[in-house]
Amino acid sequence: MIAFLDVDYRGTGARAACVVLKSWTDQTPSATFTADVEGVHSYEPGNFYLRELPCLMSVLGLLPEMPETLVVDGYVWLGPERRPGLGAHLHEAVGGLGSVVGIAKTKFGGLSDSDLVALVYRGQSKNPLFITSVGMDLDGAAEAVRGMHGEHRIPEIVRMTDRLARSPAAVWQTMLDEAEGPAG
Repeated sequence: MIAFLDVDYRGTGARAACVVLKSWTDQTPSATFTADVEGVHSYEPGNFYLRELPCLMSVLGLLPEMPETLVVDGYVWLGPERRPGLGAHLHEAVGGLGSVVGIAKTKFGGLSDSDLVALVYRGQSKNPLFITSVGMDLDGAAEAVRGMHGEHRIPEIVRMTDRLARSPAAVWQTMLDEAEGPAG
């Protein structure tokens, strides 16, 4: 089981989203979860995890079991000196169980030239995704992201997780119903 995680901030609160897949190549989720969190820590440069981690733990607490792999919108490692990023802090917070893969859309410092990051090009994009991991071989993580459903740079499930975090729950349920088609 793989859980894709994202957070959208709303004033002093946030909505954390989780989209669960059975395998990296699945086109539709097996489950989705959201958690609304109040009193979110303010943004602190260099310590983004202080803001994001409690939100991610809140939504993960709704899952019936901890997935083998967690995927975050961001980095596992920051800089070639292997400073922990959001993904490494999440891995520690779940007791080092399973693996965490970071899918970042923007370059971070000197990390793109490091052996801690894999550049993944998808679709026709000339801009890479920056993949980092802990508990999973980096090449395996990069290959898994490369093979995900969707024709564009951003895998469709990653887009879906972002939309879930940004959308009111009723809007999201309508989108899921439409994706599944008419009942029959």
